[in-house]
Amino acid sequence: MGDSGNWLDDREQQVWRTFHRMRNQLTLALGQSLQQDSGISESDFEVLAALAAAPDQTMRARTLRAELQWEKSRLAHQIRRMEQRGLVAREECVEDGRAPLVRLTEAGRTTIRSAAPAHAARVRELFFAGLTPAQVEALHEAAAVVLSRLHRNCPAELP
Repeated sequence: MGDSGNWLDDREQQVWRTFHRMRNQLTLALGQSLQQDSGISESDFEVLAALAAAPDQTMRARTLRAELQWEKSRLAHQIRRMEQRGLVAREECVEDGRAPLVRLTEAGRTTIRSAAPAHAARVRELFFAGLTPAQVEALHEAAAVVLSRLHRNCPAELP
């Protein structure tokens, strides 16, 4: 493929493509399961799970955005859709009127409590079940290295 310094070598290409296929297929399968089992999207689940784990099940919008590593517009659209369905509520932050709070509603709590067990089971089935404990640890270590390099080398590019 030309100058080897400009291209991935055969093994790198194989690993990179396998990673992409795995990520895409896993995202698709988990999203379909969430939709079929609970009637929510993967994005809904991410927001609900983050809020459920937060103190008072409430977060500043910018903190939620940082937690999810989403663009500002993506979070705004997602929150608007979820608010229309009664899963979350936006409230004014008395300390900082510029940054709204996002709060999990009772319907949101019910939804995440209902969706989480089946989602966790599906993640275990599709992702963890075929891996040995050593492979899980190696995957965790590799992901941590990549994330560290991303934050060190591309901080301005990450949401």
